Amino acid sequence: MTPLTIVLFVLGIGILIAGAELLVRGASRLAAAVGISPLVVGLTVVAFGTSSPELAVSVQSSLSGQAGLAVGNVVGSNICNVLLILGISAAVTPLVVAQQLIRLDVPLMIAASVAVLLMALDGTVGRLDGLLLFGGVLAYTTFLVRQSRRETAAVRAEYEEEFGPAAVGPPSVLRDSALIAGGLALLVLGSRWLVNGAVELATALGVSELVIGLTVVAVGTSLPEVATSVMASIRGERDIAVGNVVGSNLFNLLAVLGLTGVVAPDGIAVEPSALRFDIPVMIAVAVACLPVFAGQVMTRWEGLLFLTYYLAYTAYVVLAATDHDALPAYSGVMTGFVLPLTAVTLLVVGIRAVRARRGDAADGPA
Repeated sequence: MTPLTIVLFVLGIGILIAGAELLVRGASRLAAAVGISPLVVGLTVVAFGTSSPELAVSVQSSLSGQAGLAVGNVVGSNICNVLLILGISAAVTPLVVAQQLIRLDVPLMIAASVAVLLMALDGTVGRLDGLLLFGGVLAYTTFLVRQSRRETAAVRAEYEEEFGPAAVGPPSVLRDSALIAGGLALLVLGSRWLVNGAVELATALGVSELVIGLTVVAVGTSLPEVATSVMASIRGERDIAVGNVVGSNLFNLLAVLGLTGVVAPDGIAVEPSALRFDIPVMIAVAVACLPVFAGQVMTRWEGLLFLTYYLAYTAYVVLAATDHDALPAYSGVMTGFVLPLTAVTLLVVGIRAVRARRGDAADGPA
């Protein structure tokens, strides 16, 4: 692996981030200018825009014949979004969780995760699977558009503060369209450099493309979500941090895997190791959101717990990839002690949150 490859790999990540930023800014303002609700902008354009690097990388890797990289990028990004990004964001300041996320979006994220596992059991996410997944994101977006009329003035002001007031008129439309075009161009260029560098990196380290996709590429393509969610938590902006993560995960599963499955000549091949471990971990992480979110606030210690588990997951992936001697002992400790303890903790947290909400409802006005 040449130094130029490393440089292009790092530049590819930087260009992806810049492209996503341009795309989000331009699309958000353009959507607001033509009258689309800020709620829809926030849960679709913003969340989907920050996931555009995953889309660019997965489609490019699939067309280049690196299916493991495509699957690893999506699965790894979803795990990273919940454990790392929400973990850091909640550690900075407790996060407010909207009721809609608990009642609709998180259950949909869990259902989509399980659907991907079922589709991949035969070892491939084919064209029909891709069409079904992409149909899901269209149905989800349509539902959000219909729900957008219920948006409050507070949420509208929140998104205007984040992305600026919507401007109207030909000059603003041309400017925002130029931002979108520039962002898409940077995404295409950055994804090519990142995919080529990731393949060479996997070859040089002697590990599979799936491992590189689950770790280095997943974190790199999740950096826009990191920036958006962490800055939202620092600014104290309601539930942008949580909504961005959940919306991005839904987009990764439905749109990114869906479109990649459609354009891939022979579908997306899914490695047995991903079916046995990584995809079930992604489902478990999605399920863990329910008890944590049930109290409508994600606390600092819960954020630190998520962050710790991301480090533990990454350590396992690296140990397994290198066939390290410490892997059996590490696996034994995780499965025999840490995971059961965490399951009990999350169950207790969920029960307490439900009881607290029922108590608040009983104390409220009749």
